Amino acid sequence: MQVVNHYLQRIKEYSHLNAFVHVFEKDSIQIANLLDERIKNKQPLGKLFGVVVSIKDVIAYKDHPLTSSSKILEGFQSVYSATVVERLLAQDAIIIGSTNCDEFGMGSANEYSVYGPVKNFVDEKRTPGGSSGGSAVSVQAGLCMVSLGSDTGGSVRQPADHCGIVGLKPGYGRISRYGLIAYASSFDQIGILANSVQDVALVLETIAGPDNYDSTVSHQPAQDYSNKLNSLPSEKFKIAYFPEAIDHPSLDNEIKTAVKNLLEQLSDEDFQVEAINFNMLDYAVPAYYVLTTAEASSNLSRYDGIRYGYSHNHSNVELTEFYKAGRSAGFGQEVKRRIMLGTFVLSTGYYDAYFTKAQQVRRLLTDQINLIFSKFDFIILPTVPNKAAFIGDKNNDPIAVYLADIYTVIANLTGLPAISIPLFRHNNGLPFGVQLMSNRLNELHLLRFSNQLLNKYNAERC
Repeated sequence: MQVVNHYLQRIKEYSHLNAFVHVFEKDSIQIANLLDERIKNKQPLGKLFGVVVSIKDVIAYKDHPLTSSSKILEGFQSVYSATVVERLLAQDAIIIGSTNCDEFGMGSANEYSVYGPVKNFVDEKRTPGGSSGGSAVSVQAGLCMVSLGSDTGGSVRQPADHCGIVGLKPGYGRISRYGLIAYASSFDQIGILANSVQDVALVLETIAGPDNYDSTVSHQPAQDYSNKLNSLPSEKFKIAYFPEAIDHPSLDNEIKTAVKNLLEQLSDEDFQVEAINFNMLDYAVPAYYVLTTAEASSNLSRYDGIRYGYSHNHSNVELTEFYKAGRSAGFGQEVKRRIMLGTFVLSTGYYDAYFTKAQQVRRLLTDQINLIFSKFDFIILPTVPNKAAFIGDKNNDPIAVYLADIYTVIANLTGLPAISIPLFRHNNGLPFGVQLMSNRLNELHLLRFSNQLLNKYNAERC
């Protein structure tokens, strides 16, 4: 109970960060009291006993608000819980609230929210990244222990980078998407944000695994990630990197230097580090936005203001006009931009020129990445091209926002697991990390190596 009260107090103290959109104070206290009783009665305790968790406002929790940070879902309460929520609760975790995000997960700065922008705890004038910015800040500022976000093109890893924490996007199908509001269904994946790889591993083994409610989830059972985290094999890993990524003109010089130094250090430690020419980097972002906006235009067509959510009050108008008025008022600018783009690329006369070509790029990209992983254990990339931006800096430049995903969308296009770990600091004091990718559904190796790197860098800092 004392732990829950501590976090509730911190959430109130740092409410100006705007990390939470709904705080489940009454429920949290009730569950904490029940858990205290179980301790007194010496009853069995779950592996996440007393762990305080926040969830992104796109993950369903029965009888609790679920709005995807959008006006279109104003006043909506979920009628069921996501599989991940059920599994957290079954292991005695405490869900303390839902966190702010870019509307429907569409953004990389957490500024496209009906609740307003989230502030970075390190520098409140800057963004925390997005779209899971509220989830990242809730961990960064000590408002909870771990958080669940969603990652469609980098929305867990990018805010983890900007906030100096660990952010994992598991491979597609590792975690059930049942109860996750869909943005782009073939890309979306629930991810985990935490202060340590150990915490990420423990949550992953709790929420991963087969689920009859999601036909796309892997039938492979979750592994005992947390207990196997430090059992590293004796051989040195084979690591690939892309010169096109390290020398890309969009990459900040300090980030470039830090990543290059890391690669040199690993090479000096007898890891096999090799440059692999990768000529598809500049095709990844266009293909990603063509495909995700196409899926979004379909997924978001269900929000019509009739069955639930925001309804524009127009009497005596025909149905099409009712839809136009409600969706125009209910959706924000960025969501409308992506719906229109997705509708355009799916339209007659443009489908083959855009959507089909993007699917072909995705196939070629997947084949090339698979070939790399037939010879290497990991790919190392920057997580983002630049440090956290000032709030409002990129609001009028959607292209700059889209290009911020240049290093993260590859994992979503190919369905591979990827993680951002906080190894570095910019000369202005802002944290930033490095991104690692592993082969399909090989999260265990990814977590082991990430933990090794993070422990080594933390030891050197001390």
